[in-house]
Order: sequence, then C-alpha cells, then structure tokens
Amino acid sequence: MDVSASQVEEVVRKILSELSTSSTGSTACCAIPKSAKAAVLAEPKKFVVKEFPMPELTDNDILVKVEGCGVCGTDVHEWKGDPFGLCPLVLGHEGTGEIVYLGKNIKEDTAGHPIKVGDKLVTSVISCDNCFICRNHPGQKNLCWNQGIYGLVPIDPSNPFRGWFAEYILIRDPGSTYFVVNDLNLNQRMLLEVACVCVHALLRGQKTGLLNFNSKVVLQGCGPVGLMMCSVLRAAGINHVIAIDGSPKRLEMAKKLGAKTTINFREITDKKERVAIVQGLTDGAGADFAYQCTGAPAAAADIYDFIRRGGGMCEMGFFVNNGDYQVNPHFAMCNKEINLIGSWAYSAEDYPVTMAFLRQCKEMNIPIEDLITHTFPLDKMNEACEVNVAQQGIKVCYIPG
Repeated sequence: MDVSASQVEEVVRKILSELSTSSTGSTACCAIPKSAKAAVLAEPKKFVVKEFPMPELTDNDILVKVEGCGVCGTDVHEWKGDPFGLCPLVLGHEGTGEIVYLGKNIKEDTAGHPIKVGDKLVTSVISCDNCFICRNHPGQKNLCWNQGIYGLVPIDPSNPFRGWFAEYILIRDPGSTYFVVNDLNLNQRMLLEVACVCVHALLRGQKTGLLNFNSKVVLQGCGPVGLMMCSVLRAAGINHVIAIDGSPKRLEMAKKLGAKTTINFREITDKKERVAIVQGLTDGAGADFAYQCTGAPAAAADIYDFIRRGGGMCEMGFFVNNGDYQVNPHFAMCNKEINLIGSWAYSAEDYPVTMAFLRQCKEMNIPIEDLITHTFPLDKMNEACEVNVAQQGIKVCYIPG
C-alpha cells in the first residue's frame, strides 16, 4: 500500500498530540519554540523582523502556527502613515494557521464546534461585552466602542504575537472570537476575512428589500473588496452587476467573478455618459442598488447619479478617513428617496455565513481564489505593501518562507 508523505505527517502529528498532553490537560502537537519571529511595523513604511521570546502558555491560550495572511488595505494605510496611532505593532488580520497548543479550558470555537490541536483556525473580532452597544445592542457588536482585532492592536509586553504577520499568533485576549475552518483550503481561509466584510455589506443591503434576482446593481471600485463584493452578489443571485473601475485588468476579473457589464471610467471620462450607459441598461431608470467600494471622495460623490428613484446605496469604501466630498442632498437623496446605509467591518456572527459563501463559490465555480496574485515572505512585507499601493496585483498575501 502506498502511503503519501502528507499521510505520514498526519499520523505523526496525531501521535505527538496524544503524547504531548500536559499534566494540566493542555495539549500541544509538537515542541513549542522558545522564540519566534514577527514583522513589526516600527514606524511608517518600515517593517522590521524581530525575534521575541515565546510567552509562557496558559490554560486559556491558543497558539497558532501561521500558514498565511492577506494584506488588507487597512494594513497598507497603517503602513503608510500610522493613522490609527498604533506603532509599533504586528499587523495582519486576514490570517489563518494550525493550532499547535490548546489550553485545557478551551473546548469549542465561537460557533460551538469542538476544537483541538491540529485544527485550522481563523480569528474574528474582539468585543468588550461591556460598552453601550455590547450591552444594549448585542446584534451590532461590529459597532462595539472598544472593538479590537488581532493585527490592529499594539504590542503587549506580555504577548508580542497579536498579529498574523508573524510565525505564530497567540490568542489570549478576553473577548476573542475564532473559528475552526478545516474544510477550507489555505487560499479560501486567507480570503475569508475580506469576504466577511462583503457578506456583512450584503446582509445590510438586503434589509432594504432592494436586492433580489431581478435587481440591477452598480458596483463602484474593483479593488480586492469590490471584486469580492462582486462575487458575493453573484453567489446571492444578483444576475446583473455593473462594475465600474479604471483598470482593465480588474474589470476583466470582475467579469470572471460574475459582473455582466463593465465600465472603464478612464475610457469613458464623461460622467454623464457613464450615467447614460447605466440608464440604458436599466430601462432608463437607474440601478436598483449600488455598492460604493472605493476610498475616493470623487467617486463617492458620483455614485448617487447611477441610482434610480427609490433605490439604495451601501457605502463601504471609507474604512479610514480619506476626506470629504460634496453632494447636493436634495437631488442625491431626498428627491429620489434613496435608502442610504453604511457598512462597518463585521460581527463574529457573520463568519459562519461567510464560510457558507466560500463553499457556495466552489459549487457555482466562482473563481475567487484567482484574486490572490502575489505572495511574500516575512522579510519582504515592505515590498508587499509597495506592490499593494502600486496596484500591481489584486490580492497580496504573506506566506511564511
């Protein structure tokens, strides 16, 4: 009987896991390193790889060996100028890896599923459970006044491994949420967080009653978030997405992911002409709904003109302060009675829905994994951010070397 190397590795891992049960009941699949490396953003545009001693692990800890992490636009904003005032820190919040140590007090993940050493894991938000929102509006924990997320929190002297741009991440903060994702491959797991942003935005949009099989939706901005939003809309049964961007490469990807019509604003520079195209596709009325996925104020000002009377719009492009734009509320919103909503990150409750979306993409042959165009090791994170800023690819990821 032929036995593959991966099968042998899995058997060895299980044996080590059984042998490494400590006297306290905590388990580890292998010898825990005494130290590990992390890419620390020491100051704007300066990642420095540093080695830190591994903290003493407790019965409430989860230690994960990092297998990969997406580079988010938020990471790049922080890299460019530290707008959140977090430096120094270990960035990376779109990460995933394998559990190598599990404290005895941890029996299940946030969804209530059993958890064990060797499982693949992703993290979600860290909510305080004590602020006004958490206590009075538990269904909106994405708006927690003290919201945190691994990879966007300062270095803690007791735990330097609080971001995914590292060899290991140590999950120990109170309020941490995490999910076992053994059935997803590495690429799907690295895309899960950005997909969750878009699934949350879909759910927000569906509350208006304007998204259905017959809806025509304008999608403005085909960066990683916009392209993932295109995939989410397609998987949800939106059969006519009109994607607007200035990159032929990204518009081509939008087509692959389900957009029916694309408009290149660099080729069609007159806004009135772009609006006329959208109206021609929508019986002269305008789009039923629009998703604004750029961080550009000028684009945000334009999008209202594409929407029909009684239609709706979800703004999800301004996760950081990119400035103001001017709009006439009479013509843009009031006269057309626009349903205007915002979308902010996600809640842990959105993660199981997002996992189902990733499985649906496989069923529908929506090639979301094609979004990943570049990967970089730990010592090349400055270059990874430079590639992201230059828009040389679509989704950039960190993969340990």
